[in-house]
Amino acid sequence: MVPGARLVVLGKQGAGKGTQCVRLSHHYVVPHVSTGDMLRAAVKHGTAIGQKAKSVMDRGELLGDELIMDMVAERVGEPDVRARGFILDGCPRTVFQAERLALVLAPFDLDLVVDLNVHTSQVLRRLAARRVCVDCGANYSTSSPPLINWTCDVCGGEVIQREDDTEEAISRRLEIYERETAPLIEWYRERRQLETVSGTGTPDAVTRRMVKVIENRRKRGSGFA
Repeated sequence: MVPGARLVVLGKQGAGKGTQCVRLSHHYVVPHVSTGDMLRAAVKHGTAIGQKAKSVMDRGELLGDELIMDMVAERVGEPDVRARGFILDGCPRTVFQAERLALVLAPFDLDLVVDLNVHTSQVLRRLAARRVCVDCGANYSTSSPPLINWTCDVCGGEVIQREDDTEEAISRRLEIYERETAPLIEWYRERRQLETVSGTGTPDAVTRRMVKVIENRRKRGSGFA
């Protein structure tokens, strides 16, 4: 069996993190731990966290560190993650979250952090065209819609444009990213845990690049799971 891994994928909203995280989770046979999926489930079921999260996300803002890290800590403590590792998507977003994550994972550590780099102009085009299933979170676009009348090919749910994918909300999210998440890249680079991969090109091409840098790090004896 392919060895497991403990990976974080960073990048601007719309860089393709979700798509690549799913692909990496299949390649390394590890859970895809997505804070976005966890939050959408909470919103769908109307939990207290979900109601609070919806209000914040509809404004194009990010949730507080403590709430996010409590959810992540609970998930990475579950048996499937402990056994094989994970692909962490959407966290950490700040240096505070990275420090908290390191404490949660101790005595283990991350194997690698991959920064998926896509130019802001391309991200804006992608997000403006993005459409999402309200039930399972599957991604589509205006140029690549579902097969039948904006009904999800995966689960049959309704496919819509998210309220936080408006031009104003997108701009706010990118501003927040530059202010809070970009410094995280330097934080991991200083610890020699970061590799940057171009997110431009076909999904297959991007996946090949990511697997290549991950395997190169593995060959250098990084202590993978």
